[in-house]
Order: sequence, then structure tokens, then C-alpha cells
Amino acid sequence: MEEAAPATVSELNADIRAVLERSFANVWVEGEISGFHHASSGHWYFSLTDGDSFIKAACFKGQNFRIRFKPFDGLQVRVRGRLTTYEKRGEYQLLVESLEPVGEGALTVAFEQIKAKLAAEGLFAESRKRKLPAFPRRIGVVTSPTGAALQDILSVLERRARSVSVVIVPTLVQGEFAAEKIAAAIEMANRYCESCADADRLDVLIVGRGGGSAEDLWAFNEERVARAICASAIPVISAVGHEVDFTIADLAADVRAATPSAAAELVAKAESEICERIDAQFASLRRLMENKLLRAERGLQQLAGDPVFARFPARLREMHHRLDRINSRSAGAFLTAAAGRAERLRELSRRLSPVTMMANVNRSQRRLELLGQRTDAAGADMVRRRVQKLENTMATLHAISPLNVLERGYSITQTLDGAILRDAERSAPGDRLRIRLARGKIEAEVKEIEE
Repeated sequence: MEEAAPATVSELNADIRAVLERSFANVWVEGEISGFHHASSGHWYFSLTDGDSFIKAACFKGQNFRIRFKPFDGLQVRVRGRLTTYEKRGEYQLLVESLEPVGEGALTVAFEQIKAKLAAEGLFAESRKRKLPAFPRRIGVVTSPTGAALQDILSVLERRARSVSVVIVPTLVQGEFAAEKIAAAIEMANRYCESCADADRLDVLIVGRGGGSAEDLWAFNEERVARAICASAIPVISAVGHEVDFTIADLAADVRAATPSAAAELVAKAESEICERIDAQFASLRRLMENKLLRAERGLQQLAGDPVFARFPARLREMHHRLDRINSRSAGAFLTAAAGRAERLRELSRRLSPVTMMANVNRSQRRLELLGQRTDAAGADMVRRRVQKLENTMATLHAISPLNVLERGYSITQTLDGAILRDAERSAPGDRLRIRLARGKIEAEVKEIEE
């Protein structure tokens, strides 16, 4: 009987892989994570152990993005997946499709991981949290436009703070892409404030939604939402779920409100407090005015009975007589002063008569004509002297000008960098020179030097 041809190692590994994947297409296994490695490709590699045995496991990028938390060594987990082999090494491994912590939920682990990471970066520090404006006039609400949370906020503001205007920034608040949309809505509200007029800017931003399960509220635990809240230039109130619900957004926000309605109460609180304070101050001011009026009335009654008021009419008549005497003396002094001013005015009129003024004008005109003639003569003489001096200077410059020397047949020899050559020893055969003539330039090459 003829023996069967032996299989290659690759063929044997392929057969084993087919059997494993067919026989263990869906397995559950529980163990402790060991040797966890997050590759740069995004894949996760680790081993599962129960203390006695190990099995290698891999969770590829296409699967692990759905897992809310990041595994770590020592974590007890329950894994679902399928067995396969890595044919190049002949090793079998578990391809992970889902992974859950044992005892503690995945969302709880993920929450603690994100909380610890952001706390280490200082995003939850009290020093970076801002106080809400004392009297906000315009608020933004980042929430679902169809949710009950928005209606609760609008109802509270309508009842308690009608002067506050609301800008709704609609967004998803639940689902796979909700965190991305919430962060984008916060950023959009900040861009709006940067570009709008001061009167239209938002004073406060409420970010939240109504109640729900931990999975429903998870978008507000995402890292990108916390970072968007911290980066907001607008103070943020976090209002997620009910009072018992607590999210990463609550830790990152400047103020946490237990519910959306409580967030609206915080905004309306300033207005109601101011109105109550105004009412109290008005009542206090009214009592103060009434007391002052009573004291003034009693004082007036006391003054009315004072003897000084009985002597007042006589004193008034005496002052009237004194005023008449002062008026009489003032009238005499005024008439005397007016007569003196009239005499001076007549003297000025004689001095300013047309005949006198015309004579003065003629004298001034003759002096002006004489000065003009002298000025013209002096100017012409100065011009002649300056022209003669210029001509003499030009003649001197022409006599000593290098160009004038060149006209007599001489030339100026320069190196290519512009230096004047006065000694033959400063050049060498092969050097290029520039020769300046009376008209034009010549470039030449040194062939031979004679001392």
C-alpha cells in the first residue's frame, strides 16, 4: 500500500486553523489579563490566565473601538470570541469580539479611567472654575431640541426670569456619535460669541439632557466633551440627568446642576435676588424718608415759635432802606463815569478823522516804495556776487577734474572690484583690469609685467 505524501508545515497549520475555527467559532472564557500591549496600529494584544494556564488573545482595531474602557494587567474579564491560529508561528490564539470586566461594569471602569486621566491633567481643579455672571442676560442651551430638558429650562426661565433670552444650540445627546456632536455644539457656541456684537454674546452655556440609563448618558462621560467644556470661553453649567446621576461633564463644568430645571434656577436666581433686594431697599428707603419728614416737621414747628421770626419784618424793612441808599450812590457814580467815557470817545473820534488817516496812509506808502527800491537793488547785487562766485568755483573744479586729465590722453586703471591700480607689482599675468578713458571703458587682461 502506497504511503500518503507528507503535508507541508503551512498545510498542516492551515488544516489545524480550519478545524479550530469550525469547532470553536464562538467561545466564552474568563480569566485575568496579563501582558497587555496597545500596538501603534490600534490592535490590542494580551494573554488570559487562570493562574495555571495561559492563552494568547488579540482584539483588533475594528472591534476594540466599541469597548468603552481600556484593559490593563490584572483585570479579571469575561471574553467572547473565536479560536484561530497564527500560521506563521503555529500558535493558536483567541480573537476577541467582546470584553467585559467581571464584577465591575465596563462603563464604571471606563468612567474611572477617564476621570483619573483628566484629573491628572488638572481639568477638574477648582482653581480653573469660573463664577457665573451676577446678572446673565443671554444664555445658550446645548441639548436636544426635542427633549424634555429644553422644555424644563424654558418653563423655569419663563416663570422666573423673563428678561433672560435663550439661544438654543441643537445637538444629539444619545448614541454613538453624540459625544462628537456635543463637543462640536460647544465649540460652535464659542465661535458665535467671538464673531457677534457684545450685546449678542452668551453669558452662560447650559450643557445637558434629561434622565436615562448609564448607557444613555454616556456621551457626557466622553473625554472630548470634557475637553470642549474646559476649553469654552463661556462659563458652563452641566445639567445631565437626575440628581443621582454624575458624569465627567459635571466635573469639568464650572458649575454642576442636579437637573436641567436646577440649571435654569441658577440662571434665574440672580434676577429674582436682585428684584427682592430692590424691593427690600425700596421699603427701607421709604421708611427712612418718612422718618426724616417727621423730624423735619417737628423742627419746623419749633422754629415757627422762635422769637427771631417776630423781629424778622423790622429787620427786612431796615435792609430795604439800606438798599435804597446804596442804589442812589451807585447811580451818581455811574453818571460821572459815563460822562468821562463820552469825553474820551469824542477825542478818539477827532483822532480817527478821514483827513488825518489819509495823511498817515500817504506817508506810509512813500516809505514802503523807498524800502522796495532798496530791497531790489540789494537783491540784484547779491545775485551778481553769487553768480560770479559760482563761475569761479566751476572753473576751479574743471581744472582739477580727473575727466579733464583724461581728455589729455591719460587713463585710469582699476581692478574688477574698483580699486585704482598705481603699482604694476600689485597685478599678475592673467588678471583682468578695467581701464577708464575720457570716453568709454576697456576691459583688458595682463600679459606681462615690467617693473
